[in-house]
Formats: sequence, C-alpha cells, structure tokens
Amino acid sequence: MVVTTWRADAAPTFFLDTKATRNTPAYLPLSGENSGLKVSYHNNDEVSRYHFGTRHPMKPFRLMLTDHLVLGYGLHEKMDFYKTRPATEEEILQFHSEDYIDFLQRVTPENKNEFENVWSKFNIGDDCPIFDGIYDYCSIYAGGSLDASRKLIAGQSDIAINWSGGLHHAKKFEASGFCYVNDIVLGILNLLRYHPRVLYIDIDLHHGDGVQEAFYSTDRVMTLSFHKYNGEFFPGTGNFEEIGTGLGTHHSLNVPLRDGIDDFSYIQLFQSIVEPVINTYRPTAIVLQCGADSLGCDRLGCFNLNIRAHGECVRFVKSFGLPMMVVGGGGYTPRNVSRAWAYETSVLLNVDLDPRLPPEIPFLNYFGPDFSLHPNLAGKVDNRNTRKYLEGVRARVLEQLRYLNGAPSVQMQVAPPDIEGFLDEEEDRLQEERESRNDVRQERETKDRARTGEIYV
Repeated sequence: MVVTTWRADAAPTFFLDTKATRNTPAYLPLSGENSGLKVSYHNNDEVSRYHFGTRHPMKPFRLMLTDHLVLGYGLHEKMDFYKTRPATEEEILQFHSEDYIDFLQRVTPENKNEFENVWSKFNIGDDCPIFDGIYDYCSIYAGGSLDASRKLIAGQSDIAINWSGGLHHAKKFEASGFCYVNDIVLGILNLLRYHPRVLYIDIDLHHGDGVQEAFYSTDRVMTLSFHKYNGEFFPGTGNFEEIGTGLGTHHSLNVPLRDGIDDFSYIQLFQSIVEPVINTYRPTAIVLQCGADSLGCDRLGCFNLNIRAHGECVRFVKSFGLPMMVVGGGGYTPRNVSRAWAYETSVLLNVDLDPRLPPEIPFLNYFGPDFSLHPNLAGKVDNRNTRKYLEGVRARVLEQLRYLNGAPSVQMQVAPPDIEGFLDEEEDRLQEERESRNDVRQERETKDRARTGEIYV
C-alpha cells in the first residue's frame, strides 16, 4: 500500500490574492484553560494625541503604536472593542480633591504662571509639567479604566483591558511621576461597589505608591508591587516595612528588587508569591498593572526582562480565572512598550502571534531593523539579584500572610460602604507618618552634610 504524505516543499494547491492575505489574522488560537473568557478592549484614540514635551520621557503616542499592532494582528476580531467616554468631574472627585481637580481644569501653558504659587502644592514641575489639554488627557485615560470596571461588574467582560491607564503614582491631592489622575484607584473604588475584595498587582519598574497609599488603611484591597528599590530610586518607597495601617495592616505587600533581574528569576519569584497571596486573600477581582518600563532596554529602566517573561506574569494571573482589569503604566521606549502590550493582549485572548510584525501596519519602520515582536532585550544590565537575596525577599513577603486571619469578610449592602469616608479617617495618621519620614530623611541629610564638612576641614 502506498501512502502519500504532505510535503512542505510541494506546490500549493491554491493561492490567496492580495486582499485575502491582507485580511488573514496573523495569529493562531490556542487551546487551554480560560480560552472561552470574554475579553474587552477599552480605548479612545484621542489619548495618544497629547504631548508632555519634546524632552519628556512619557510619550502617549506609544498607545497609538499599540493599537496599530492589535489591529494589524487582527486581535480586534477576538474581543469586544469599546470607544470609551472621558470620565466626568464627579467620577474623578470620587478620589481626588476638589481644589486639585479645579487646578487641572483651569491651568494651561498660556496661564500657568498665574498658578505658580500652587505649583509646589500640587507637585508641578519637570516630571509633571503643564501641557496643552492636560485635564482632557486625564479624563480620557481615567474614563477607560472606569468603563473597564463597569463591564466587569456587569458581567459583560471577564477581562477588561485599558492600556492607556495604569498611572499609579498620582495622589489624592497632587501629581507625581508623570501621573496626574489615578485611574487605578478610581477603577478599584468602582469595583468595590460589587466586589468584597480586590487584589492589585503591579509589575511596573517603579513602586505603585499612589495605589498603596490610597488603600493603606483598608483590608478590602490588597496591594502587591514588584519594583526596583534602593531607598533612592523614584519614588523612594516600597520597602518591606510598608505593610499598611489600621484594618489594612499586612495588606500592603512590597517586593523590592535590585538592578538587572532576568526572565527566569522574575517569573519564578512572581509565581511563588502571587499564588499564595491569591489563595490566602481570596480576592473576587484582580487589577493588574503592566508597566513596561520593567522590560530590558527601557529608557528609564534597569531590568533585563524580555517581552515573553513580562507576558508570562499576565498569563499566570489570568490562569486563576478571576474577573480581571488590565492596565498599562510606565514604559519609555515606545516601540517595545507597544510590542509588549500587543503581545499581552494576545496572551489574554489565548492566541499565538506571528513573531514577525504585520507588514502593513503604519509606522512599521519604527520597529526596525528586526521588525520582530520579540527582540532580545536581556543582558544589558548586570544582575545584582542573587539567589540568596531573592529567597530572602520571598520569605519576608510571605511572612506577612501568616498574620492574616483568612480572607476578610464584608457585609454586602444595597448601598456600598462609603470607603472614601473610611479612608478619610486615616488621612491625618498617614500625613503624620509621611511627615515623620521626611523629618528622619532631613536629619540624615543634615548629618551627611556635617560629615562632609569634617572631611574637608
């Protein structure tokens, strides 16, 4: 009996015309867990048109590049696409103070000198400059996270993506670290109207201090941040000792890392911490911040992560099957940021992308010379995270879980608890703690200057 087998070098039996080739998605569906989840993509292309300034590292056009890749790969066919409306003033005031938001609404590059007396109050400066349309920009990206949270609450989505969000440094009363309005806090506050417990996970290079501070005194939100920490690197917070206060004690978890961590070490540490945290805290929803400045070769970065490793963290969190809001964050090499977020969109959709970028996307030359979805970003920085150090980090973080008496219970009501009112009760205590830390820092600086003087006497 003769069996004829298909050969790779055989002549094709049919050909695709140019139009068919152009409209063929550049992905393959994968089978596996959670493959039937409803995924939604929340964006407003207006957000990419704002400009912080020529020399400023934050480039909103990275969002336009991300959208081009998502559309170029045909991923829009696998999920619900929503053009989001800007957040209203009332929605933004659910977290931020009235005087701060009034300032953002009124200030412009033309009249900014009229507000010079409040610049320091609202932390306006080189990191957080005044640019044209600043309030509109904030309301657009915040609207994306609010819309994503609403779709999760309504059950219309199992996973909701807003790559324009994730601005985790903004505080209630001030801007910080390129962030003006904290869309993550607004989204979580919305989720708390329905979900008794929300877990916030942050894989940005920088500590998610704004989100941690907002929920520092409640057990209804647990914050878990993986970031570089040495006491000086911005924002200077995120060490082990920051564990929460009041009811929120032991509900703030920080994973301080050193320069140069690689793919294997990061994934292993991430999985070994996230799984016991989820099993202990038992969240009913997860918010994942995917700041891409933790990738290797980032303009402001110092890690060695490749895009696949960054995406593996997303895949692992998704595997728990909980309602999930996914947002962007930092990332200052736009071509790598957009590749990472397009790839992570495919991870959430459970499809495998062609490693070659779609040839017909706009700005293709921007991704040269390799034109690949997965350029090598590793090995540029020496890895200072020894195995002993990482084992110690893991042990110290998980030690906090021993203090939790299971998952906190919440009496659900028709009208949700006024968590903002509850947080306001702790504001004075948090302010005292911040002032105390500043006093200690100033005292150290004074002593350091004194020692320097002694050397040169």
